[in-house]
Amino acid sequence: MANKVGEKGQVVIDKAIRDRLGIGPGWLAIQRIVDDHVEIYFVTPEHNRSLAGSLSEYVTEETKKLSWDEMRQRAWAAAAAEREERLGAEVDDRRS
Repeated sequence: MANKVGEKGQVVIDKAIRDRLGIGPGWLAIQRIVDDHVEIYFVTPEHNRSLAGSLSEYVTEETKKLSWDEMRQRAWAAAAAEREERLGAEVDDRRS
């Protein structure tokens, strides 16, 4: 997968790499020198797709009545309980 550097310093990123990383036109390529090579990080462009409805499965009549602070507190509590349950299962597996 070697490519020649063009007259303007441009390098083609192989299609297999672009496909695997999901890189498309308009992405920002951030480059930095590390030791004796170049690392490239890709940042997706802003999108114009609507996110309306993307969280609709989590919205109920009850949650519509809650404040932002109450919702955040419930989310933290649910995440903590899930993590505690997962860690407990790992401990049980080790004991077996």
